[in-house]
Amino acid sequence: MSKKCYYRLFLFVLLIVDLLAAGYLGIRHLRDSLPDTVYLRRGTQDSLENILDLPLVSYPETIDVSDNGSYRIPCSFLGMIPLKEVQVETVEDKWVSVCGKPIGLYMETEGVLIVDTGEITVPGGQTVQPALNIARAGDYILEANGEKVSGKKDLIAKIKESSGEPMELLVNREGENIPISISPVKSSDGEYKLGIWVRDNTQGIGTMTYMDQEGKFGALGHGISDTDTGELLDVEGGELYEAQIVSVVKGTKGTPGELSGYIDYQPSKKIGTIDRNTEIGIFGTISDSAKAKLPLTLTEVGYKQEVVPGKAEIVTELDGEIGTYEVEITEIYMDRADTNKAFEICVTDPALLAKTGGIVQGMSGSPILQNGKLIGAVTHVFVQDSSKGYGIFIENMLW
Repeated sequence: MSKKCYYRLFLFVLLIVDLLAAGYLGIRHLRDSLPDTVYLRRGTQDSLENILDLPLVSYPETIDVSDNGSYRIPCSFLGMIPLKEVQVETVEDKWVSVCGKPIGLYMETEGVLIVDTGEITVPGGQTVQPALNIARAGDYILEANGEKVSGKKDLIAKIKESSGEPMELLVNREGENIPISISPVKSSDGEYKLGIWVRDNTQGIGTMTYMDQEGKFGALGHGISDTDTGELLDVEGGELYEAQIVSVVKGTKGTPGELSGYIDYQPSKKIGTIDRNTEIGIFGTISDSAKAKLPLTLTEVGYKQEVVPGKAEIVTELDGEIGTYEVEITEIYMDRADTNKAFEICVTDPALLAKTGGIVQGMSGSPILQNGKLIGAVTHVFVQDSSKGYGIFIENMLW
């Protein structure tokens, strides 16, 4: 075979590979564009044709339906290549009370979080690292010498009691409880230390998204992570307090802005408890006495298939007052429907842009409304453009 024929054969094979790769990527995109779960209101004319209206995607015209109105739709490419089974849930109309008020958060970790390991200067000026390659940033100390560790002060007391004898610690590392042993050393100040930096609580300000009819709330739209390790905090419990915004740091290109506030930790200012810290928000219960203090507006829930590109509003507090501000939904990502970056928004309201530059830290959890329905919450800001950010579909934040 001549070189020319070999060259043509090579080009033909390359073309086939390119076509197969393009086909694979196209089918993968179709699969990712299909939602995992769809909620249909009972008694309405919502149509699966609109929800699953994607080119070259087909699904059966008939399906077995369970007693509770829950069923699965097998979707395929041209009726030949399976893509995904979409879970369909028939639900009643759901209403929650939209909030949008800043709240103060106080959360205690389950155990004592190890932020990092470090050096200890011992008498004589030398440095040692007793925890190096034993403890890790992100470990939670649950027990010391067989006794539960209730907090940072408790751990310090137990280290002092050890008098330098090896300490057997039970730590939770990435969901698994494992034993480690560290020998405390006496530092130049005469105290015994393990050579670890630890934390047992965290505080901050966020925005409450909604409260349901049972007093359950959802806020932030994302979890609380440790500032040093970046890991989602394993929370044992927490409390919610009233908060006041005292200043606004306007966002600029490359530097996100911030709502600076004051949290009043007096018992009379406590408004609820925090039960869960998850990737899609924090959740808990509002006390009966605090419900009247919150600016709550009963609003119907809108599901992801009802969200469309175009005008929307966010509800947030500036200058001590709750207001609604215009935004534009610019992109919707069904392949990220179950994440807290499911759609993009752009702030268009002149008043909000003048005050904050758009979206700032502390605004996470601000409700997003479209066509009079609660459809999501603000979760992230773009570092290079503070007028833009991400939102989460509200159905992911419902209890």
